[in-house]
Amino acid sequence: MGPAASRRRTARLLIGVLATGLVLATTPAAISSADADPDAAIVAPDGSHLVSLTLGEGRRADAEVYSAAMDKNIPLKLLIAPGDVPRPTLYVLDGVGGAEPENGIMAWADAEEFYATKDVNVVATVGGDSSYFTDWQKDDPELGRNKWTTFLTEELPPIINSTLNTTGKNAIVGLSMSATSVLALSIKRPDLYEGVASFSGCAQTSDPLGRAYVWITVANFGGNPDNMWGKPDDPAWEANDPYVHAAGLRGTALYIANASGLPGQYDNLEADNVDGEVSQLIAQLTAGGVIEAATNQCTHNLKDRLDSLDIPATYNFKDRGTHSWDYWRDDIHDSWPVLEKSIN
Repeated sequence: MGPAASRRRTARLLIGVLATGLVLATTPAAISSADADPDAAIVAPDGSHLVSLTLGEGRRADAEVYSAAMDKNIPLKLLIAPGDVPRPTLYVLDGVGGAEPENGIMAWADAEEFYATKDVNVVATVGGDSSYFTDWQKDDPELGRNKWTTFLTEELPPIINSTLNTTGKNAIVGLSMSATSVLALSIKRPDLYEGVASFSGCAQTSDPLGRAYVWITVANFGGNPDNMWGKPDDPAWEANDPYVHAAGLRGTALYIANASGLPGQYDNLEADNVDGEVSQLIAQLTAGGVIEAATNQCTHNLKDRLDSLDIPATYNFKDRGTHSWDYWRDDIHDSWPVLEKSIN
């Protein structure tokens, strides 16, 4: 399968699973280099540890980290900054489909190519289908054990900091499902992230609109939302609501973006991630339009909430555009000045 066909398949996956509701192949040995030292990686008190690190071309690397909370190895895609000078770290969370064995943002929003030119280490997750990158109350028959908040905020950062040459300054990026997650993670650990970029997400989780969006997203891969935050009246829904707890974003550099859902400049057959495929264009114009219009309402609500709290943010509301990769590629570029300033 060529790059264009692979891109189309992945783009269809994101739109398709949202519309319905909205492993690494090798076993590499650890490799030491001047830029990353697997032997220096710490073992967390709970047993979480670096399993493998394989250096690829240029700054690319593949890693696996064992999460004791989830009792499994989590694949990661890395870009390792070269040289002896410590660099900050940018965490990149994927959308609803996880895009295994890749990270969709890195591959299909061209973030890998863009971030490879920046003075930063990049850590991109692989997997996490429909998980909201949160800690679930129960194991799910379809989605398994999800303790992503614990992994991302407690287990992974010390391992990354001890393996790579980092400054300890971090930022985080997410889109669609993970656009909600990056806000929630920052609220839970405001000391961990200096900057947050959130594209096309719904910060609300506990009101009727937000709850419906969460249920649809979790059900995309057969997950049961009751296993995540309990029954609809469980206080965990509100406890994990970034809109309700938006005051926790004070002091964090924020880039928040959304399009309107109306057809825009990348909703045509010539667009990179449409690549002449009529079915993909139809998906973007229909499902992609509806989803983006819904997240647009959520994002305007978030702006009103942050404004009421006198919390500043950089907003990018686009008059046109659907829930699709080419618009998020622009957000990757547009958000960088905010994130770069926050971590440097």
